[in-house]
Amino acid sequence: MSDPFALEAVDVALTPMERFEEYLKSKGKRITQPRRILIEHVFSHHEHFDADQLIDELSHHSKGSDRVSRPTVYRTLNELVEAGLLRKMEIGGRAVYEHDYGYPDHDHLYCTQCQQLIEFQSAELKELRDEVARLHQFRATGHRFIINGVCDECQKKSRRKKRRVDLI
Repeated sequence: MSDPFALEAVDVALTPMERFEEYLKSKGKRITQPRRILIEHVFSHHEHFDADQLIDELSHHSKGSDRVSRPTVYRTLNELVEAGLLRKMEIGGRAVYEHDYGYPDHDHLYCTQCQQLIEFQSAELKELRDEVARLHQFRATGHRFIINGVCDECQKKSRRKKRRVDLI
């Protein structure tokens, strides 16, 4: 059975690296090896992450001259947001990043217990956004919708009967 809320694919003309290089050139900056390592890592897979998780992952993959410093990570994350490659969200008191470039508009379910983010896309939600904007003569350019709650896995954990071993 297909998921009616699954995300659709988006075609892009440039790779994230090419787009970032273009952005840096417009600011009079250059792409450095640490920036290149960071971008390759971030765009090699799609996961939500925070700066500390990224620093930890990079420290396990990079050694010696390939090391990416903490200040470079924070500075580059801000530049990636400014360049439109990443989106920054404040969730549960922390800054969380996700791909923006080449990724469709979507929304999230956020588990307040395990901090899992589940992505979904809804044409009905977008239509509602556009209708509300029309009623207020407002031009919507995007939105961010996060539904807080408890995921199925955490609900199951809280329903489980306590056993003697749990009391130890």
